[in-house]
Amino acid sequence: MGCSFTPVKLGRTDLRVVPLGVAASYGLPEKEVERAFDRGLNFFYWGSRRTPGFGRALRRMALRGREKVVIVIQSYARSPTAVARSLDKALRELGLDHTDVLLLGWWNLPPPEPILAAASELVQKGRARQLMISCHRRPTFPELARDRRVGLLMMRYNAAHPGAERDVFPHLARRRPAVVAYTATSWRKLLKPARGWDGPVMSAGDCYRFCLSSPHVDVALCGPKDRAQLEANLAALDKGPLAPDEDAWMRHFGQVVHG
Repeated sequence: MGCSFTPVKLGRTDLRVVPLGVAASYGLPEKEVERAFDRGLNFFYWGSRRTPGFGRALRRMALRGREKVVIVIQSYARSPTAVARSLDKALRELGLDHTDVLLLGWWNLPPPEPILAAASELVQKGRARQLMISCHRRPTFPELARDRRVGLLMMRYNAAHPGAERDVFPHLARRRPAVVAYTATSWRKLLKPARGWDGPVMSAGDCYRFCLSSPHVDVALCGPKDRAQLEANLAALDKGPLAPDEDAWMRHFGQVVHG
């Protein structure tokens, strides 16, 4: 893979990642997860739907070179003790002693201080290297960004929902956590013809290139289900950032999809 997007450094650590991440939720077979790793991808998201094959692949990849793979473990826990329990359970399943990123999932308002303190303690103990928070409410992100315990932010960003360009990105100038974009395809809506649109539609690869062409996005998550989709995503990554005419077309199409 000759990735045309520059690998990025995540937050305050020495972790460097190819900016296309792979999510566990879409059924990519375990041999294809390892194939993604062999092709150069190294950011893997152990999220809501944890397929056994994806977990087995992560375990083998970590044995091949733990320092070469960046693993995100998500927790939806809503109490301080549950955060630690959920992380420990996931680490046991993967045969790991730490995760690179602990993700506190779906906090539309900043997590209560006891939750943040518990997660931060796990980082201090070496059970996680960095803390990430996901959110669906864009005005919350600037507040999250001001907390120095938070190293990464996970947010919706795509051609149909580019509102982060207005509500989030301009507010990250003083302190800039790493940004991980998800729902790049707008739950596949950008991959289908829209009412009132008779032009070409976006491919999944186009969607990831749209996200990564923003200087504010460090990683875009993809969810291939098989080798063909994985290869298409890798080919798109090789194309690099959007040309101005591509950007204009995708934004226009995204406006139509959004309605």
